Parts: sequence; structure tokens; C-alpha cells
Amino acid sequence: MKRSTIDLWVGIFVAIGIASVIFLSLKVANLTPQSNEQTYALTADFDNIGGLKVKAPVKSAGVLVGRVSNIQLDAKTYQAKVTLAINKQYQFSKDASAEILTAGILGEQYVGLTEGGDPDTLQPGDKISLTSSAMVLEQLIGKFMTNFAEKGSNDSSSGHADKTAPQQ
Repeated sequence: MKRSTIDLWVGIFVAIGIASVIFLSLKVANLTPQSNEQTYALTADFDNIGGLKVKAPVKSAGVLVGRVSNIQLDAKTYQAKVTLAINKQYQFSKDASAEILTAGILGEQYVGLTEGGDPDTLQPGDKISLTSSAMVLEQLIGKFMTNFAEKGSNDSSSGHADKTAPQQ
């Protein structure tokens, strides 16, 4: 083979590799072009959204049903107001619930919707009233350490009291 032919094939291989890396980077960052699917907006208020970001997935039973379109802080309640863009083909009952969950090793956070039993469905602009905030690892560790320290001090104080108590 001629040197120029080898150089051409190496160039093609490198170009395909770079295109693949760019595609995967956009896929992981949820920046791939969105199709023009019809959506309707729902809102949900959370005490803590953790690392939830705009364009994060909204899933129900593991199926992608929409995306997070906006996140704001409500100045009156000091809760995070999350706006969800739900695909029109999916309708949820008025008593549906929303929670912030973490997926996979990368820890991508998403909104999980759970269907309720009400026959009436949520209409565009409605608010999901049943919500569960994100679990923040630092808070869980802090609670565990506090409970562990309290338990340790109670055990040592009760053990100390038994040793010093007068015997009859």
C-alpha cells in the first residue's frame, strides 16, 4: 500500500473517533437535539432538589416521559419550583406523585412520576401536590453521625450510672 492510502485511512479513522466522542459527550450531557414532540407543562414544589438540572429526564416506571424545563426558587415559600415538560401522549392522574431520584453510577438526578388512582387527569399548568425531595448524601451522613454520637453518649452515661449506683 502506498503511504498516501494509509494516511487517508488513518485520517478517516481519527475523524470517526472524534465524531463518536462528541456524540457521546452530548448524549451524556443531555444536549442532543430534541425532537419537536408536543408537550404540556406541570409544576411541582420541592424542599430540596439536590443536583437536579434543567433538561434532566422525567421518568415514569423507567420510561422517559418528559424533561425538566425550568427550576426557580419561590420567594414566598422558599421551595424550589420545578416545571416539567411532559409529552402529550402521557397523561397522569391528579393524585400522581413526583420524587427526585438518582440513577446509575454517574448519579444523574431525575424526576420520577408515580401514577395515582384518581380518574381525573392533570391539565396543562397544574401542580403536582405530592412530592418527595432529593436525598442529600451529606445530610444522611450527618444524621447518622449525630445518632451514632447520641447513642454512644447514652450508652456510656447509662453504663457509668450502673457502676456508681449503690448496691443493696
